[in-house]
Amino acid sequence: MPTPDPHGHTPNGSPPDGSLGYEPTDVNVRGIIIFLISLGVFVGVFFVFCFGMGKVINTAIAKHDGPRNKWNAELTPTSTRSLTSNATMEQEELRQMTQRFPTPRMQTDDGDQDVADLHAREDLLLDHYSWIDRQQGKVRIPISRAMQLLAQYGLPVAPPRAQSEPLMTADKAPEVTPPLTNGFARTGYEQQQLATIEQERSRGEKPGERAALGAGH
Repeated sequence: MPTPDPHGHTPNGSPPDGSLGYEPTDVNVRGIIIFLISLGVFVGVFFVFCFGMGKVINTAIAKHDGPRNKWNAELTPTSTRSLTSNATMEQEELRQMTQRFPTPRMQTDDGDQDVADLHAREDLLLDHYSWIDRQQGKVRIPISRAMQLLAQYGLPVAPPRAQSEPLMTADKAPEVTPPLTNGFARTGYEQQQLATIEQERSRGEKPGERAALGAGH
């Protein structure tokens, strides 16, 4: 077998004949084998290094996180389902997931539902009778009844207080003016809810019945 020449010359020193249409010298098989073996060894060493580094990092993270509990336990799917998007199912899963976290939780609706619940509790106090102190016989009356009593009997008027000190120049007695509003206004979210309830009542449906049917489907 002829020996390859790095300069492309034949063993007798003459340049190769290009008319042959092929390479007249042999391939350096030994060099190719050494390269492939070196590449395989490098890949193997690199894989072992990455595997060991991953083990070290995972061990350090597990040691830092501490023992498993209900907050950092891995979630396991309880059932398989289609990957088709379902808004109702996603909202239910989000609600169940947020219930696992301790309070206070982040608000997912800009606080609209919290404000609506607050106003609903205020409406219960403003529109119904309730006890303030049963032992002393103190009762909270609805605001509509209180307005009727005020219109009938009026407010007690305090006797005018004598001016203790004379007013200085450019001073005037303070005047109390009624506010422009009663300080209470429904939010847009509540107004939309009230409009929906009125529409359901006009159709003869119970409030929330259509939403419950939609969630059931």
